[in-house]
Amino acid sequence: MDFGGVDGGESRALRPVHTEYSMAGLDFFANLENNKTFDRIFNVGLLLFVTLIVQAIYAIHVRPAAEAWRAQEQQLVNADVNYKPKRSLLVIIEEPEPEAAIIMCIWSLLLAGRQGLKVSRCRKLLDADLMQMPPGSCVLPDDVRDHLRQLDQIQPALAESIVPRVLRSALKRFGATQNVQDAATTVHQVVEIEAARMDSELAMVRFGAWSIPAIGFVGTVRGLGEALQSAQFALSSNNPGALTGGLGVSFNSTFTALTLSIIVMYVIHELQLAQERLALDTQEYAEEHLISNLRTSLVDGTERPLLSAPVPSERLIRQR
Repeated sequence: MDFGGVDGGESRALRPVHTEYSMAGLDFFANLENNKTFDRIFNVGLLLFVTLIVQAIYAIHVRPAAEAWRAQEQQLVNADVNYKPKRSLLVIIEEPEPEAAIIMCIWSLLLAGRQGLKVSRCRKLLDADLMQMPPGSCVLPDDVRDHLRQLDQIQPALAESIVPRVLRSALKRFGATQNVQDAATTVHQVVEIEAARMDSELAMVRFGAWSIPAIGFVGTVRGLGEALQSAQFALSSNNPGALTGGLGVSFNSTFTALTLSIIVMYVIHELQLAQERLALDTQEYAEEHLISNLRTSLVDGTERPLLSAPVPSERLIRQR
């Protein structure tokens, strides 16, 4: 008995099912990425994860190594009175305040890297021919729906990014008013809105950058408090170590926090620059590839674009 036809039929029948599940997975992750509740949960979860990793590193390596280095330096001082103790990075960062500053620095950098990845993915759309218009063609009000269908073919993870949003809004405005100037004004307005939205997504990164010097100031106050509390004991026992220990905590916390805040602020400014450039390049892209090709009617030397009928994606089929 020949089972070839049956197997082929089953494979053809299962292929759309696998495609549907894969598209459903893409939609699921895209919705999670655009979900503000998930975004908050992700930020808090990432902070907890970084805290556990850094705390484990401190417990396993940093604090034991700092104690061993301090004991070694004390032995060298006892053996040679003229020996000048050296500074160790492990001793500088062993206190709780520098540890908390390092945690916030790593967390802020990871959040900034996530936003930078989004900007990089959106910028790739500027290199693609989203409008798919041959030279010498134009867009009439009756063609708006066809171009909107083309924009709907963009993968779900990028469908709600700045470039498709600007093009989609301009096309809808032109289709409703049949006015090129209104479409151009819409491009400018939507670009400003999207730029403000991208800037607002840096709120948690800015919070991390603000918290680092604040944590350093807490360490400064704690160190000064310990130094003042131990001052009477240090004078009566002729042991200045009790006084200098608190001052060391104060200065080490300040040094660590200020250094890390400079790094985070530099990354934030680079990310803001990338976002501003993306917004400006998106406006230029829309004006060059869309606004300049909008026509209210056919004129000499222009023609309708020969658009091939787009094949509806599985996502569109399910939505219908």
